[in-house]
Amino acid sequence: MLAPNEIPDTERSNVERRDSDIAVEPPRQRKIIHIDMDAFYASVEQRDNPELRGKPVAVGGSRERGVVAAASYEARKFGVRSAMPSVTAKRKCPELIFVKPRFDVYKEVSRQIRAIFAKHTPIIEPLSLDEAYLDVTENLRGIASATQIAEDIRVAIRSETGLTASAGVSYNKFLAKLASDYRKPDGLFVITPKMGPAFVETLQVGKFHGVGPATTAKMNRLGIETGLDLRMQTLAFLQHHFGKSGLYYYWIARGVDNRPVRPDRVRKSVGAENTFVEDLFTFAAARAALQPIIGKVWRCCESAGIRGRTVTLKVKYADFRQITRSRTGPASIATQAELEQLAFALLGPVFPATKGIRLLGVTLSSLSEEQSELDVQLSLSI
Repeated sequence: MLAPNEIPDTERSNVERRDSDIAVEPPRQRKIIHIDMDAFYASVEQRDNPELRGKPVAVGGSRERGVVAAASYEARKFGVRSAMPSVTAKRKCPELIFVKPRFDVYKEVSRQIRAIFAKHTPIIEPLSLDEAYLDVTENLRGIASATQIAEDIRVAIRSETGLTASAGVSYNKFLAKLASDYRKPDGLFVITPKMGPAFVETLQVGKFHGVGPATTAKMNRLGIETGLDLRMQTLAFLQHHFGKSGLYYYWIARGVDNRPVRPDRVRKSVGAENTFVEDLFTFAAARAALQPIIGKVWRCCESAGIRGRTVTLKVKYADFRQITRSRTGPASIATQAELEQLAFALLGPVFPATKGIRLLGVTLSSLSEEQSELDVQLSLSI
């Protein structure tokens, strides 16, 4: 089985014959950094309001309704997490303080952080306002050590914004993101090429980026608990059970990820979806399941200044048959309530459903000029 981008022996021999007088060097090992701000929204609020420091804080929602957009580490100790209903969060932490989000402030701080990145490399791939990949294989300051660059960036962020960031350093994006999570908050961790495969072996598959709760549950049912268990499966087995994602799982279990860091991507759409542990059969159940997905899309739009005119509903049935339904309005959608109304209007004709629904997704496209210069990428599952 060839690794991605590997040249087959037959083609390699042809290359060597054509360039017999030229020594062909192997591809240079990449140096990738993943920077992730620590509890970003909540940390900004605690920075700007000394009365909130050291206290459990939830950004977004309210005591009665809504969902948590971000939680401070003091709140996380009680089990409060982003996307959690506010009522649940308050039940877990009675002393929880709800704070209204200030996305204009978060975007300005994000621009400051992005400027720090740009002093080291132009190859920056923002994932959201608070995290990004950087390719520093070749960097503007000529620093040989990616670890040193990551530490310099963390020091600069603390100095210029008063906030902390965690960093992961590795030879590909998948491992760099794992590394940034390893010593949060305010940590730095490096996964070297020698460490990569063994590091992946020991992790629970639920820790892998791109493996959501539903996929984790499915893998566990198949006897796949760890990276080593995943690596023991054949490509055919993984593709049979996980479709196109099987190839991705096959390679990351071996510590292989050749995706490039893509700077300044132009986003054409914003979307989120969720695969359910149990299939949905009624409109009421589907509508309830769709609401947090819509909320996630809208929070993304709010944080990045994005608006769009086209709403697309994605439905995947238990037999993996998939349909999409879209509607485009004359003007950009202005509120979450309007987005919900359009999405629910697309959902209604799907019922009565002859088969259970295993996945629902919502995408907003035909984006307006309000789009922020900072790209936003949503997770595949909630």
